[in-house]
Amino acid sequence: MPKAKDTALILVLNAGSSSIKFAVFDTDLRQEIGGIVEGIGGASTIKIADQSRALPFIDHKSALSGILSALAEHHYGLERFSAAAHRVVHGGRKLTAPVRLTPDIRVEIGNCTPLAPLHNPHNLAAINTLAELAPDLPQYASFDTSFHASNPEVATRYAIPRMIETKGIRRYGFHGLSFSSLVRQLPHISGEKLPSRLLAFHLGNGASLCAIKNGQSVATTMGYSPLDGLTMGTRSGGIDANAVLRLVEDNGLERTKAILNHESGLLGLSGGKSDMRNLMLDPSADSAFAIEHFCYWSLRHAGSLIAAMEGLDAIAFTGGIGENALGVRARILRGLEWAGVRMNPDANHSHKPRLQAESSKVSIWVVPAREEETIAADALALIQAQ
Repeated sequence: MPKAKDTALILVLNAGSSSIKFAVFDTDLRQEIGGIVEGIGGASTIKIADQSRALPFIDHKSALSGILSALAEHHYGLERFSAAAHRVVHGGRKLTAPVRLTPDIRVEIGNCTPLAPLHNPHNLAAINTLAELAPDLPQYASFDTSFHASNPEVATRYAIPRMIETKGIRRYGFHGLSFSSLVRQLPHISGEKLPSRLLAFHLGNGASLCAIKNGQSVATTMGYSPLDGLTMGTRSGGIDANAVLRLVEDNGLERTKAILNHESGLLGLSGGKSDMRNLMLDPSADSAFAIEHFCYWSLRHAGSLIAAMEGLDAIAFTGGIGENALGVRARILRGLEWAGVRMNPDANHSHKPRLQAESSKVSIWVVPAREEETIAADALALIQAQ
């Protein structure tokens, strides 16, 4: 049981389309408890403190109420929280840094819904529901797009005219909380200052790369939406706009959305497998091709981002695939040997955080994904600034 004096806790909520991750942090950013609700609107379950049970959550509001009840059962009642902090996928042009949530900010998050229709409504539902259940609890938000606000306009603007028909269409980039977490953690892992030119691989079901120069994003592979860039679990990654228009002509808009977002990527290439673990266990030619496609396009984009930084000092991997898929890491690092990269195979197979060989001109790191901790850190910094 937690100590009674521990009342300055931060509740972090990460709401997805059918799930809500949650975690509780103290003011030293130590996680005390956490869990996830999955399958909202269907066969839903809640997992907390390694205990799982099936409960019917018809929407995000009922799921959040269930989370608060489960936390209270574990002696984390609302009265113990000094703040709640949320992941919000899209902040648009205006919300480019963590903020305390006010009615005006909540309206602006809603205004960004056309930019992230599958994400922002669920993020906002969690914010609004918590405001109803605990109106006196301060709430904060961190945005997945904000890390890339430092990209120069030449990197964010598409070569289309400025006109009412193209309003809001630009490259935003995503996975910003993951990259922000990586930047925050790497000096502690390496014992050295942050490298000047860092190529970050966030590899998971969603995947993107980020060129980080002097601690700031200068280029990234995702664009207007999380569909662009690398081959992903179920997303196509980069595809010619005219090919998309052809798909719309032949299949209609909604069907095309489903094909590109939910039926493509590793799933489409392999004929049914989107999980890298399953692909690597499958000896079929289709699975081998899907893995090679994933690695090839990671390398193609890596070259582009190295050029954007005008060189390379370090590489860092994060995300489920980046942290765990030894073969994928090895294939990508072998493909970057032209840039002075040399991997230590024993370190890679031993899951060491430092992967470079002594002869490598580029340092190579594995950094655990800690997005919830980063969200808590953002909120704590705003609280302390007040």
